[in-house]
Amino acid sequence: MAGMRLDDFIADFQRDEAAEKRRLAEEKSYEITEYLDDVEREFRQAVQGDAMFGSTAPEVFVGRSGYPDVSTGVLSPMGGDADAADFATSGDWYQQGYGIDDVLQRRTGMLNSTRSAKVDVNDVWDGFVGTQREVAIADHPVDVEVGLDGTPDIDLSFDDVSTPTGPRARATSANLAENPHVPRSVEKTLEDDDWAAEGAMTYLYRRGFDVYDINTILSAGALGQGHERRLVPTRWSITAVDDTVGQYLRGGLRHSDTVDEVSVWTNEYMGNRYWVILAPGQWEYELVEMKAPESVWNPAVNDYYLASAHEGWDGRTGYVDETAGAYYAARLAVLEHLHERDRQAKALVLREVTDEYWAPVGVWQVREGVRHAFDGVRGSESGRGLGGRQSAGEHGVAESFHAALKQLLPQIPVSLGHLRRKSNLVAGLQTSISDF
Repeated sequence: MAGMRLDDFIADFQRDEAAEKRRLAEEKSYEITEYLDDVEREFRQAVQGDAMFGSTAPEVFVGRSGYPDVSTGVLSPMGGDADAADFATSGDWYQQGYGIDDVLQRRTGMLNSTRSAKVDVNDVWDGFVGTQREVAIADHPVDVEVGLDGTPDIDLSFDDVSTPTGPRARATSANLAENPHVPRSVEKTLEDDDWAAEGAMTYLYRRGFDVYDINTILSAGALGQGHERRLVPTRWSITAVDDTVGQYLRGGLRHSDTVDEVSVWTNEYMGNRYWVILAPGQWEYELVEMKAPESVWNPAVNDYYLASAHEGWDGRTGYVDETAGAYYAARLAVLEHLHERDRQAKALVLREVTDEYWAPVGVWQVREGVRHAFDGVRGSESGRGLGGRQSAGEHGVAESFHAALKQLLPQIPVSLGHLRRKSNLVAGLQTSISDF
């Protein structure tokens, strides 16, 4: 896999980035502000008190407040002529060039019809929860009719891991208006009551299901041993699937050869900048997040806020608090790349969260931002590449990890000393340059 000299790679990226930032400054739109003002009016028109709301549901949502008694819902577009599939969280959003406002418009345009439910749903396939589970395991959006009651709640839900959800209304009932088609692979996992959730997840991934599909199925309590099948809050299911699939991929690389050069890959999407350094050696991984001052992520006036999490050869045993779901999403993207090459490496992911990332849209954008760093297709706020589409696999090559860091420093918003104090990999590899 050929790469260019890192200094040439950075120079090209800088030129592309400067042109793109000028274009963004001219075109940046805040139409979402006006759109959100219209959400309540559209919602009132769609829901008239006690009513039956008919729509095509592409997705479900399970809350975490009050666990094990949770709020569980069916998400469906309020516009009758909407393409429901376009509203479901997907890696296609990156390919289609969605910006923050595009995501918020789609997510806030969906009604979250909710009921309270206990998470234990082993054999529950009727009523509201049963309908929700049928929607989750189907391979296409399903027509549903939902009975609504009470005063609608226009309070929108934003989260840094899961995608936003729109207005909520209490559901009295939910019924399928068609027979959903369930993929045979999903039926197989449901039929086997002795199949642990982790094995079922990796089975579906190997069968071509992306993590987006798997976390929806897991969230609806449709994976795992029969007596342990439970609704899983959406936020938890996203991270659980990224973590489980990541561990599976990491295990497959244990006997693989190491990469033979230090390479640097980069991408920018939705106000997030990503730099990935892969260096020779056994698997080791770290994510370092650098959050811009005076942004919604960091109220400090002058200083970037740094958060990091690290794992060695044997992985981690506890949840990552500082970087939360972003850690697992970025790790999955790195491991997918290494899996394709059948190589292992020491991997450092640097994520700069700029003030242009003005609303949380979920860790899917981290996953896709790092995934597409490796294919050379660079994103932006509008989704158009920085200077256009790059050739697949374009990256920079450095003589050592130290040389790569030295050349990247002008692009990184913190000093090497600051980075070394926060990063295990930077501090550790600094002392073992002779390895390269």
